[in-house]
Order: sequence, then structure tokens, then C-alpha cells
Amino acid sequence: MGGWAIAVHGGAGVDPNLPQERQEEAKKLLTRCLHLGISALRSNIPAIDVVELVVRELETDPLFNSGRGSALTENGTVEMEASIMDGPKRRCGAVSGLTTVKNPISLARLVMEKSPHSYLAFSGAEEFARQQGVELVDNGYFITEENVGMLKLAKEANSILFDYRIPAAGLESCSAGAAADSPLVMNGLPISVYAPETVGCVVVDSEGRCAAATSTGGLMNKKSGRIGDSPLIGSGTYACDLCGISCTGEGEAIIRGTLARDVAAVMEYKGLDLQGAVDFVVKERLDEGKAGLIAVSRDGEVACGFNTNGMFRGFATEDGFMEVGIWE
Repeated sequence: MGGWAIAVHGGAGVDPNLPQERQEEAKKLLTRCLHLGISALRSNIPAIDVVELVVRELETDPLFNSGRGSALTENGTVEMEASIMDGPKRRCGAVSGLTTVKNPISLARLVMEKSPHSYLAFSGAEEFARQQGVELVDNGYFITEENVGMLKLAKEANSILFDYRIPAAGLESCSAGAAADSPLVMNGLPISVYAPETVGCVVVDSEGRCAAATSTGGLMNKKSGRIGDSPLIGSGTYACDLCGISCTGEGEAIIRGTLARDVAAVMEYKGLDLQGAVDFVVKERLDEGKAGLIAVSRDGEVACGFNTNGMFRGFATEDGFMEVGIWE
């Protein structure tokens, strides 16, 4: 074992014209989350507890698309989803369609530990949350003024907006005609702007135990009831005795490629190291999809890969390495 390691992400696909102020805000949040995780790991807190702790912090801050600040459905509401996985015994929990649960990742953990199931959704998940006594808030808590404005632009463009954080002026100039001009498609349909912002965390602790957690509000202007890759074990999230992975990007492509599980599979069956497995999966399993992922191995390695122009990400290892970045 090579000691503990942690990686966090705030989404793959970044507007190349993202204002410097926004970039610095993102880096500060990722750095804060890394330090939170590092402190926990130095206190010998298990990996599964650390990933939940860090993702809760990301869900509470409205900067990225999870928890407070989640993207809005076509109806102007928030429907959140999350999943968590503990590598040693491949235990997992996932939730979708949450509208009142303040921290979806913690409900996913409760599904794993307090129910006989692996996945609960919509009214059943909300009822389970009430039974477990988790903190509930009005749906309006998750909605920000900025997202209301982005939903309006998405509806005017009659499209799904992947990057709902692009400055309004930029959207106004490109939204109406971009879908027709853009070579990017999702399930065969053109999209206007690509840059989703899911959040995730992967950790290996000093005992070599890996864990992963992912949380998101999904796509701006998505249809009510749409479920992406983030709550799907093996697609958006996976952890086993070898590694832990959290994905972000075009959910439909990640689902088709079972991206997170494939990293572990090529490590196990092809004998690739962590970065080699990540590179292989990003190159060979996404077809024309756009996505990224972060990963840790039981040997204390960290890795990332993406085929977008950038990914909000941060890494730290027990030997003192620490890095926060956005671009390639």
C-alpha cells in the first residue's frame, strides 16, 4: 500500500471563456474540499466516511451542480441524484428524483446501510428520507437566481444547456442557432453547449480501502424523471478492492460505456495500472461522447482523464503531492 490519496471533481467540460473570477472560485472550493478530506484521512477516518464528508461540502456550496445550485428541470424544479460505493465489500447505495433532501449523498449512504436495497428513487426515496430523519428543506432552497435565468435561456433556445454557468452574454449570442451549428450530439440529437458540472470524490485510506461518491442535479432543462449516470453503480460511480472511480460528463455516453466499472475491469483483466486504465477507458469506451473521471487505486495512486477541453479537479496524496486544476 502506498498511503492514502484523494481526488475531487466539479465536472468535465468547461467554457473556454469562463471568467477568471469564476475559475478562482472553483479552485478555492476544490482546495477547501481537499483540505477537508486530508484532515479526515490524517485522523484515520475510513475512506467511505471521507467521500461522504467531501461530497456533502460540495452539495452545500452552490458553485457546482449538486445539492444547492442544482440544474433545473423543464418544470423549473430540482431533481437530484447521487450514489456512493464502499470498495472492500462492494456495498453501494443510490438515489434519484430527490426534491427535498438537503444532502443527497448522505441519503444514498443510508440506502446502503439502512435498507435492504441498493437504489431508491422519487417518492420512495423521499419517504425513506423522512423515515430516516434526514434534514429536509423546501425545493426552493436548491434554486438559485442564476439557474432560473439559465433555464429561461435554455427554453428560448429550445435545447438542453449543458453549461448553464456560461456568462449570460455568451449564451445570448450563441444559444438560438448553436444547436443547428454544433457537431455535438446526445443520443443523435444536437445540443447547444457542452459542459456538465457533476461533483464527485474518490478516496483510498491508509488501510488501502477505496470508496467513491458522485452527486448531481443533472442537466438544465432536462425532462422531469430523467436519470443520468451519477446514481448508476458501474457507470458514474464504482469502487472495489482495486480502485475507486467517479465520472462526470455526458451521462448517456457514460451509461452506454459503463465507464467507472470498466476502469476496474481493465486493471483486473488487462493488468493495466491506474492511469493506463483511465486513459484506455476514456479513449476506447466513450465513442463520440464527452466525459471525464477521477480515480484512486489501493496503492495510493491518483489519476484523471477527460476528452473535454477541461475538468474541475483536485488531487492530494500522503507523500505531499497536491494539485488543483481546470485545463489540460
